[in-house]
Amino acid sequence: MQLQQLRYFAAVADTRHFTRAAERVHVAQPSLSQQIRSLERELGAELFHRARGHITLTDAGETLLPLARRILADADTARREVQEVAQLRRGRLRLGAPPSLCASLVPDVLSAFHAAYPGVELVVREDGSQDLVRVLADGELDLALIITPLPVQAPALATGELLREELVVVSAPGRPAPVGRGRRFQVGDLRNQPLVMFRRGYDLREFTIAACRAAGFDPVFTVEGGEMDAVLGFVRAGLGVAVVPAMVAERSGLHVTRFSTAGMHRVISVAHRSDVSPPRAARELERILREQVG
Repeated sequence: MQLQQLRYFAAVADTRHFTRAAERVHVAQPSLSQQIRSLERELGAELFHRARGHITLTDAGETLLPLARRILADADTARREVQEVAQLRRGRLRLGAPPSLCASLVPDVLSAFHAAYPGVELVVREDGSQDLVRVLADGELDLALIITPLPVQAPALATGELLREELVVVSAPGRPAPVGRGRRFQVGDLRNQPLVMFRRGYDLREFTIAACRAAGFDPVFTVEGGEMDAVLGFVRAGLGVAVVPAMVAERSGLHVTRFSTAGMHRVISVAHRSDVSPPRAARELERILREQVG
């Protein structure tokens, strides 16, 4: 049973005339009649009483007609729904990003995407890169912003560098700024600075601790365990300094000290599963991401 056969059958049922039905569905009348006969053979019953100039439905035809209309309506709905998703008039986009990016880059990007495609539902998951990689590999995200390189092998992911984000030191505005030797701040100058530190599993925590140990010391924490907003609040309260992305620092109202060390930056990459093509909404979001960064 084919949709085309059901469409021809419904047209004959509506017009009660094979020639007019053929004109309605834009097909030659012999082809329409052949398809109706093929449908009757498959169903094992005649659908029309055929009298010269007078076509009526048989009992089998009366039974089939409402079912055929429902099937055709469902097919039209399916076609329309898929077309709307394909054209980004509807659908859902699932994005993962570290909290620091959710507080800086992501809002402007999602605002631009929503303005262009208001019918697409946006779902955001905030988490560290390791957790985002796992969730992405499980198919629960369409796209993720992660910090690369990852300390462990990422499972079946394709990544592309988006930007290199400068890291800076923030301190309370009303307190002396941390200034290193010759007013050029280096990682080693954090040795004598009380640090406000992020919770375990936070990308910036691992990066900062690794940078301090590479400079020959273990950092001292005055308070640890917070998310981005909490860390900025602790710094604002004068509990210590913190290493944060420049994009976050610029919006924080805190005093910003830049490193003279060239390596104090992190690489942000766009990631998706390598075994499946990302949906069109994800590809469009990546385009907007790269435009915003540019």
